[in-house]
Amino acid sequence: MQPATIVLLLALLLGIQPVTTDLYLPALPSIRTELGASMAQTQLTLSALLLAFGCAQLVLGPLSDRFGRRPVLLVGLAAYVLAAIASAAAPTMQLLIVARTLQGAAMGAAVMCARAIVRDLYAPAAGARVMSRALSGLGVIACLCAPLGSLLATYLGWRHALLVLAVFGAGTLALVALRFHETVPAKNPRALQLGTLLPTWRGILHNRSFQAFTLLTCGSYGLLFTFLASSSFMFIQVLGLSKTTYGLVMLWTSAWYVAGTFLCRRWLARHGVVGSVARGGFLSLGGTSLMALLVLSGIHSPWALLLPMALCMLGHGVHQPCGQSGAVGPFPQAAGAASALNGFCMMVLAFGVGAVLGQTMTGHTLLPMALGMWFFGAWVALVAWTLVQKHGQPAHG
Repeated sequence: MQPATIVLLLALLLGIQPVTTDLYLPALPSIRTELGASMAQTQLTLSALLLAFGCAQLVLGPLSDRFGRRPVLLVGLAAYVLAAIASAAAPTMQLLIVARTLQGAAMGAAVMCARAIVRDLYAPAAGARVMSRALSGLGVIACLCAPLGSLLATYLGWRHALLVLAVFGAGTLALVALRFHETVPAKNPRALQLGTLLPTWRGILHNRSFQAFTLLTCGSYGLLFTFLASSSFMFIQVLGLSKTTYGLVMLWTSAWYVAGTFLCRRWLARHGVVGSVARGGFLSLGGTSLMALLVLSGIHSPWALLLPMALCMLGHGVHQPCGQSGAVGPFPQAAGAASALNGFCMMVLAFGVGAVLGQTMTGHTLLPMALGMWFFGAWVALVAWTLVQKHGQPAHG
């Protein structure tokens, strides 16, 4: 495969996650109203999807080590398309939650394989640069999702927004079927045997470099997910923005994430992975601290969230490429399993965040978002300045 084809494929496979979440965020208040659901049930359409996404990777990772990335991608993407259609047609909140859960499990095949493909083809240091390019593409996709979702929710309704997910999945499936060649250098016939799988998981979980980078990606994703899960209610219900304006808010945040991935590549060339992560810690902690202080001071304005969010997304654009590639870097023969465990940890955390937000958001204050993000900003900075500095060096490989 040509390098450009690889980056495009990775961008689409990784981009399926923001497409699946961001595109329907503007419609969440409408879904809640139309289906007569509680705030907790509405949050479950997002958090259950992500929990299934994380759990499925524990099975899909070893499956891809055993049979290869290509068959797992083909089956997973086909299931994703069917689940997207079922979500769009769901007549009740309960059935919507079930369909979204199945969609999350299928989505796991795409994202897990993308991370593993990077390790199949590249050494860790080069993998961080390639992952950064792919995540730039993901950021461009994310930039388009919320404005498109806002327009669809406003003029056609939330069901059409969910149907677009099926179209995106079908297009990605076609590209995989036509252009993707297997990347696993040597399939492991014992990858699914408990006698192999359990020691593999144990070795990965006990690896200090994996622990450091997984804690980094978890904190960074926890910060982002706190914003994603609460933002539509905060901006539309608390601050009174329209769905269309909310789409522009999400475009703003995604654009800063893209800028962060470019900053990441610049820093990688100058400071390496460990140095880049340390500098990103200042962005994450600085942005979340500023947001929390503004909200606690009683400033309830969109800009009290948007300006600090720019710093947060710059940091996220640095930490995710470095963290995701660093987590799988020590395991060239078990990249699928390492990618799966990293993804599982992030999504279990996201499920917990969604559950907490579902219980604490009242629709009258910005505090749940601001304080939650402040917590994760401190988490990211602490890990970036300590554990990654001590144990992250092997990821240069």
